[in-house]
Amino acid sequence: MTQQRWHDGSAGDIDYAAAGQRYAEFRQEEPFIAARLRIALGDAKRVLNVGAGTGSYEPTDIEVVAVEPSATMRAQRPPHRAPAIDAVAENLPFADGEFDAVLATFTVHQWTDLAQGIAELKRVTSGPIVIMAADPDRLHDFWITDYVPEALDRELSRFPAIARLVELLGDDTRVETLPIPLNCRDGFTEAYYGRPEMFLNPAVTGAMSSWTLLDEAVRERGRSKLAQDLADGTWEARYGHLRTQPFYDGSMRLIVRHDTNP
Repeated sequence: MTQQRWHDGSAGDIDYAAAGQRYAEFRQEEPFIAARLRIALGDAKRVLNVGAGTGSYEPTDIEVVAVEPSATMRAQRPPHRAPAIDAVAENLPFADGEFDAVLATFTVHQWTDLAQGIAELKRVTSGPIVIMAADPDRLHDFWITDYVPEALDRELSRFPAIARLVELLGDDTRVETLPIPLNCRDGFTEAYYGRPEMFLNPAVTGAMSSWTLLDEAVRERGRSKLAQDLADGTWEARYGHLRTQPFYDGSMRLIVRHDTNP
């Protein structure tokens, strides 16, 4: 299978050599989400993290092997994380059943062949498969659609349907809403549901792949409209309650297949 790889090895439609330079700064591990993922991994002793990025959400109490195709992302992994292997989800360089569990966060939308990627996850683990992904059907529920709907439209064209993921994973798969805490440290789009000013910072949106795929004129138009609505109170009147709402139930989903080898 031929797969597009960017100069730094990035797979998929994002060149992280250009878009991922400050990823580790703004896309840090959120403890609440990390705890949910750790519970889903159960009693696994050896876990494979596919599309591992800078290493967020890798448990520190068990052995983790990481796979990440982008050299830019691998270089931003902190010293306490093991170096990541240069490989892609569709062609994992491991034996059948080599791991007790597999973790995949914010990555399935980057895979060139989703079915092959899921098949590889199922092949290399004898236990749970834990995936964190967005439900495309819920993307436009978020208020940023009032300002930059194009960013969500781009995600709609990239994110696989949750039903498709469940179909590929097979029996004994559950889907849960993953609530987002108010001060979420992982700066994906909905993480700032109660902190609208963050969208005015190009460095913040530069760590969101959907925004990096837009023309600068579109990004600036959205920021200008948001800045105006923040200044005159329009945003506050519509969404000000979110500033103190402890959790937001948005598009984030936790998808877990328990038994990969019945």
